Amino acid sequence: MPKQRHLILKSMRPRQWPKNFFVLAGLIFDGQLTNFASLWITLLAFVLFCLASSLVYIINDLTDIESDRLHPFKRNRPLAAGQLSKRRAIIAAVVLFALTFPSAFILNINFGLTISGYFLLMLAYSLWLKHIPIIDVMIIAAGFVLRVAAGVVIIETTRFSPWLFVATTFLALFIALGKRRAEIDLLESAADSHRQVLKGYSLELLDQLLTIVMASTLMTYCLYTFSSPITPGNNVMMLTIPFVIYGLFRYLYLIRMHHIGGAPEEIVLTDLPMQLAVGFWGLTIIIILYVF
Repeated sequence: MPKQRHLILKSMRPRQWPKNFFVLAGLIFDGQLTNFASLWITLLAFVLFCLASSLVYIINDLTDIESDRLHPFKRNRPLAAGQLSKRRAIIAAVVLFALTFPSAFILNINFGLTISGYFLLMLAYSLWLKHIPIIDVMIIAAGFVLRVAAGVVIIETTRFSPWLFVATTFLALFIALGKRRAEIDLLESAADSHRQVLKGYSLELLDQLLTIVMASTLMTYCLYTFSSPITPGNNVMMLTIPFVIYGLFRYLYLIRMHHIGGAPEEIVLTDLPMQLAVGFWGLTIIIILYVF
């Protein structure tokens, strides 16, 4: 039984949970990080999003068992490897569902609606939309935007810039397109046998899209720093731009030169230069918003 619990936890993909830190964006960029009540409720929202995303991952693994067995890395997932039975995975999914959504609505009605929308969108992605080129990466981006939106509605922000929603959209598109490129680069001629949607992409197309989206990400983030409602008049948020530039360039460098990016969360967890860029960016944000 302990081994089975470990396999279920592995299927929940806790290494993917850092993505849900986007829920904290509303709290941080609205200047409420020192508000204990807002911090507490946002952390609860983060936990519930971790459970909701884990539920999506288990459902996705259940629907992709056969194709995952053809992938050099995904074939080691508990369901694809035959280590975890479908029955136990389904029971785990039911428990996660029962824990997550009633708790979300009790916490906040608008938050409950937002996380439900996220789940339904990701469910549609797992069952159908992930097979449609362009739409697939747009759905992934929408998932990140909904994370940010959930963090905004749960504390009723007043100074959260709409430019951050746009920047989040483009950043998520950039990461998703990089992941698609890494998959094609890794799997080569067998790419479409693993993931049907990869037949709709080529390295040339993805390189063009990555260039467009990276420029759009940087531009929209710069527009946020120029007009940040929490630091009006002094444009001091512009000091964070160099870290964003380096982070985007570093991610593209790793995709193109080191042929990695199929698991973007691994880059953040293992690449020291990326960790330093994200860390200094976050530290600068905190100093600007909460010290000066």
